[in-house]
Amino acid sequence: MKKGLLAVLIVLALGAFGVWWLRGGKTAAVPPASASPKDKLEVTVSGYVPYTLAKQIGGERVNLHMLVPPGAEPHSFEPTPGSIIAVSEADLFIYISPRVEPWTKDILKGLSGVNALEAGPSFPEQDPHVWMTPYGALEMAKRITKALTKADPAGKAYYKKNLIEFENEIKELHASFMNGFADCQSRDVVHVGHLAFGNLAQTYGLHLQSLTGTSHQSEHSVRKLAGLVRYIRKHGVPAVFTEETLSPELAATVVRETKVRVLPLYTVEEVSKKDFDAGITYGEYMRRNLHNLREGLKCRP
Repeated sequence: MKKGLLAVLIVLALGAFGVWWLRGGKTAAVPPASASPKDKLEVTVSGYVPYTLAKQIGGERVNLHMLVPPGAEPHSFEPTPGSIIAVSEADLFIYISPRVEPWTKDILKGLSGVNALEAGPSFPEQDPHVWMTPYGALEMAKRITKALTKADPAGKAYYKKNLIEFENEIKELHASFMNGFADCQSRDVVHVGHLAFGNLAQTYGLHLQSLTGTSHQSEHSVRKLAGLVRYIRKHGVPAVFTEETLSPELAATVVRETKVRVLPLYTVEEVSKKDFDAGITYGEYMRRNLHNLREGLKCRP
């Protein structure tokens, strides 16, 4: 009997090791806080933008798993075997778009029968950061609501109620942005980071100068940096903006050359561990952006 029991334990241990190895030698990037009831919808999301929107719409009816862990760069993330498993086992997979997350193509390519939603599509000529305006985020939330309802018809009224609440928040947020830039000393948003705020600047009549392209992989050349410094001096720009999770070296170089103030902006797509644990919402991030933009552009109260 002892030998038989030992053999069973060995088989179980090897099986557990095999699952661990297939998941890339580590647990899921963002596991649920506790084991979810069977009646919850299992939703895997690419990163924090669909995570925070799906959380506000799905509420207690969904159990969320996020592939890109807090602090990781979302554009160049490399999925592990565990990522494939998390998507294949989900009732629904939500991602932004292949332009923002090119690695999602590899995940979707080999999977069949997976219910997937591209929540933030954009035309090739547009800035793919469509959520960086309140109404852009609302369109994503509507698409997520539709996908959740399709996967969980019994939750239709619940999801619709949450969407209405989110839409009301969006209307207030948009009004705050419209009023917030009514009287500012400057309208030049000089961003020492990637081009994530083009939609926001265009919507609210700001002039954006960004050091790089639409991803962190864009080149930071000495020529581009020098051009940015010249622009700041020529236009008397009072402050520059950077991303919280971006290396501070580039902003520090600009400050040494221009003596201007540096303030953070938040793309929502890249979240710190502190903010993730605190459950910072889309609206909270955008209110931070509004406050810092008003500070940097010297807008009147």
